[in-house]
Amino acid sequence: MPTEGQKPPASPRIVNRKARHDYHILESLEVGIALQGSEVKSVRNGQVSLAEGYALADPRSLELFLYDVDIAPYDKAHGADAHEPKRVRKLLAHRREIVRLQDRCAAKGTTLVPLTMYFVRGKVKLELGLGLGKKAHDKRQTLKTRDAERQMRQGMTRRSL
Repeated sequence: MPTEGQKPPASPRIVNRKARHDYHILESLEVGIALQGSEVKSVRNGQVSLAEGYALADPRSLELFLYDVDIAPYDKAHGADAHEPKRVRKLLAHRREIVRLQDRCAAKGTTLVPLTMYFVRGKVKLELGLGLGKKAHDKRQTLKTRDAERQMRQGMTRRSL
């Protein structure tokens, strides 16, 4: 607990950098996620890997589910309190948003990928992105443009000194 005059510890913001490398993100959506207590504590410690994760909408029940996101076991949880690291987790969104995402994901090459996981007023939120898969030449082009921009910024800072 922080004492008076101190700020509380910052909540972690877990970012999936691989998603922006592998996909063109067309749009994003903030959703809630149903977690167990030990999972929330692991997220607070930053022990999450979003790299392999993806989301799917169940067409019959109109629910979103998150697959292959690894939330490490909380070391102080025992027995029934402990959670399975790669279990399927339910995402919380409005039905109209789920239907819209389901329609957009019907196109070939699109998928729902987790972009970031963070806390908003004590609740864990997940930013989902509608991603269109990049080809190898797109990835190379992105790296080239990023490198060129970095070199231009470095050149400008050297001139101003």
